[in-house]
Amino acid sequence: MTGAIRPGQLHSPMKLTDDSNLSDLFLARIAETPDAPAYRQYTGENWVDMTWGEVGREVGRWQAALRKENLRPGDRVAVCLRNRTEWVLFDQAAIGLGLVTVPLYFDDRPENMAFCINDAGARVLFLENGAIWPAMREQAKTIERVVCLNAIPPDDTRALALQHWLPPEGAAPARSPARADDLVTLVYTSGTTGRPKGVMLSHKNILSNVLAAMKAIPSRASDRFVSFLPLSHMFERTCGYYTAICCGGQTVYARGISVLADDIREQQPTVLIAVPRIFERIWGRMQEQMPAGSPKRRLFDKSVEVGWRRFQGKAGAMDRLLWPVLRALVAKKLYHRLGGRIRLIIVGGAAFSPDLARVFIGLGLPIIQGYGLTETAPILCANREHDNDPASIGRPLEGIEMRLDESGEILARGPNLMLGYWNKPEATAAVIDKDGWFHTGDLGRVRDGRFYITGRLKDVIVLSNGEKVSPTDVEQAILMDPAFEQVMLVGEGRPKLGLIAVSSVESEAELCERANRQLHGFPGYTRIHHVARIVGPWSIENGLLTPTMKVKRGEIERRFRAEIEAMYRRDLRTAGGT
Repeated sequence: MTGAIRPGQLHSPMKLTDDSNLSDLFLARIAETPDAPAYRQYTGENWVDMTWGEVGREVGRWQAALRKENLRPGDRVAVCLRNRTEWVLFDQAAIGLGLVTVPLYFDDRPENMAFCINDAGARVLFLENGAIWPAMREQAKTIERVVCLNAIPPDDTRALALQHWLPPEGAAPARSPARADDLVTLVYTSGTTGRPKGVMLSHKNILSNVLAAMKAIPSRASDRFVSFLPLSHMFERTCGYYTAICCGGQTVYARGISVLADDIREQQPTVLIAVPRIFERIWGRMQEQMPAGSPKRRLFDKSVEVGWRRFQGKAGAMDRLLWPVLRALVAKKLYHRLGGRIRLIIVGGAAFSPDLARVFIGLGLPIIQGYGLTETAPILCANREHDNDPASIGRPLEGIEMRLDESGEILARGPNLMLGYWNKPEATAAVIDKDGWFHTGDLGRVRDGRFYITGRLKDVIVLSNGEKVSPTDVEQAILMDPAFEQVMLVGEGRPKLGLIAVSSVESEAELCERANRQLHGFPGYTRIHHVARIVGPWSIENGLLTPTMKVKRGEIERRFRAEIEAMYRRDLRTAGGT
């Protein structure tokens, strides 16, 4: 950030400068539009709204509760909740007191959460489901207070129900004493070592990214967001949560994935922050309802074909005549499923398949793909509404430099680049060079200022929901079971992990079960959902191993492509639709 900054949609007298922090952003929003709707949440009986002024008063109450815990600026506090207003209240209360928020994945296993808590040295833990606390009580050694939204564990003096922890009232929300370069959050992300690393992000890292994103893809005070991606991920946190504060839009917290389709249709968002998996599920359901070769499918395919030409600016006279009819018969139904008010869909977290992009953009959905990493808070580049090449990840945001090194790896630097990995100077030095360039691990090319991903330098699988898995660590763990002779993990860009295995055990279901037994110490999303059993060993002679006995991943995927596709087709037939 350079000089005084006033984002286009934020007209508060409080200017945001190089010294501003996230607390300034929040307080400016309250001062500007105290009576405007901020959040909507389902209570179990009905939807309840909160205004920005009401949110501010609640944050003051939560800060009063945190002050009683004798915390000092810089202390870490952990939060493990589904997306809901209490997540925001806890986070903003912590930010205003100069504390450091440590978000935990809600569906993670207790032992993995305990590792993150101990590594961060978190002193306070806010749990939605207090029933999991006994499973981690002995492991989470640094916790002094556990605040539970529900299911209070018995016989533990550290645990309190939220209603007993909060005072009846509090003062006005405090402004954080933190400087812009001070740490504001530790976000744990999986790498190649099997154990997650704590990414240190400052106020400036996040705030600069919010403001740059607003310039590239503006949000409006009239926008409504439906939040369903985990707030423990920086993608949702920056693009949904903090950006909504910046623009003054309203956020509706979805009730859950099982009823997400209903919530989107009924709440009528204008902006969706999504991962490719959402569109994979929609497309899977569509294909079930439209068998190949059926009249309905032929009409659908024609709509996509004409719509895609319109998007590319290549529509002919016949296309212009056909499109209004095709839109009314086909595309309009999809818009209705998304609430009928969508003006922008931002897709990130994993690669968006060109085939999927063609289908949904061809139907007229305003989809913008971007790219980034937790270490970059997270956005590095993105397409724009009127400068959109879906095959690319777009152009760098303002203030961010990107280039390719001699190996073709994408490098980046800017005010959004992390402070480093928590207590891991060697790991930090391995990804940030002496000139301040962050090495992303992704290979790319550049054309006309746009960046295109061409592969991965690091051996990491990225699932379609954005989760990262180190295949080497997983494979080594599975091979501890003698039932497996050779294995290779697959799942890049897929919704779930699969395994190709050379084994004398004939039952693929048994192999799947045995593989998962070996993965007890891994994060919860590291689970094998499919196994393809292969007969015969992989060797140097048959071209599936290198001379140093390493698996040739690309060659194995090519040779066993049919088996891999068969695994995921079975899953697609049983998957639910969004």
